[in-house]
Amino acid sequence: MEKENVRQVPPPFLVTWSLTNECNLSCKHCYSESSPEGGYDDLTTDESLRVVDEIADWGIGLLVFDGGEPLLRKDFFQIAGYASGKGITTGIGSNGTLMDIATTKRLVSIGIRYASISIDGADADTHDAFRGEAGSFNKSLKAASACREAGLPFQFNAVLRKKTIPQISDIFCLATEYGAYGVELFDLILVGRAKRECQGEALTIQERKELVDWLVEAQINYPLPIETPSLPQYPLLLKINVDKGIRPKHIPMEKLVRMAYYGRGCAAGRPRGYLVIRNNGELNPCIFLQISLGNVKRESIRQVWQESPILAQLRSRDLLKGECGRCDYRDICAGCRGRAYAQTWDMLASDPGCWLIPQSKL
Repeated sequence: MEKENVRQVPPPFLVTWSLTNECNLSCKHCYSESSPEGGYDDLTTDESLRVVDEIADWGIGLLVFDGGEPLLRKDFFQIAGYASGKGITTGIGSNGTLMDIATTKRLVSIGIRYASISIDGADADTHDAFRGEAGSFNKSLKAASACREAGLPFQFNAVLRKKTIPQISDIFCLATEYGAYGVELFDLILVGRAKRECQGEALTIQERKELVDWLVEAQINYPLPIETPSLPQYPLLLKINVDKGIRPKHIPMEKLVRMAYYGRGCAAGRPRGYLVIRNNGELNPCIFLQISLGNVKRESIRQVWQESPILAQLRSRDLLKGECGRCDYRDICAGCRGRAYAQTWDMLASDPGCWLIPQSKL
């Protein structure tokens, strides 16, 4: 009976798989600390195909191959094509520098359904300084044009930091101009290389509050969905507005409820939530919550998902501490577990980046 109950835990909706930590860039914030010298401890081709076999009939919603830069792996098209051939909906997260029209058409031909392209500024100076290579901004925009020509749906990904706050509106304009289907904004969390190189770039609580208030207002008229991994306060406040009858004009309700975190809160390790496979096979609840759950080289990914005591804690919101534990929105927000762990070494601690006050304290 116990085993039967374990098997009933729904799989994650999203699995991101850092196929390699080799990268042609050395971005200041890189959560996997990828670099041109990386890749030496990546899973082998055979190990990777075995992982695909294991998750093929698991029922996940989306498998995204990222890195590092996944296109640097010589067997990328073999692995990704194998996954899509198994019926898994697959996407790619790329820095965009290697996505010319020929490569993008090849991605479509092997069954890649979505692409995420990094845009970390609305101009070359801002983006290139953060990404560590002159010309990378223009290459990302060319990648967007190539995706559009090849018929590959894509979104822009941007890191929320002090230098990009004044440029968010212009980044939104770029997304609509180039034909993106959405924009994903990652609130900077100081893990990986960011701990050393981005200490002065993380938003203050007041900056985060003002930005989220602006985003909630902007989404009313902005034609593309805005998503905010590591910032569950945004979809929470968006939902509160919707419940009051203030809805985005261009996002149908059925699409709105599928947005990351909307009505569910932090997705790290949760059923129909999120799981990460690192390049070396290590499993994490989230790229920002870098706690090892096991390794696919030695353990079944599905068994780890079902039986991990760490995931059991993340799935029980009764265990949340401090303001998050007392908050009226605990069950539909829960704060960012990655930021809590990065700043307190306790994944159940209150989100130190949150400004919301439980109603009971008002």
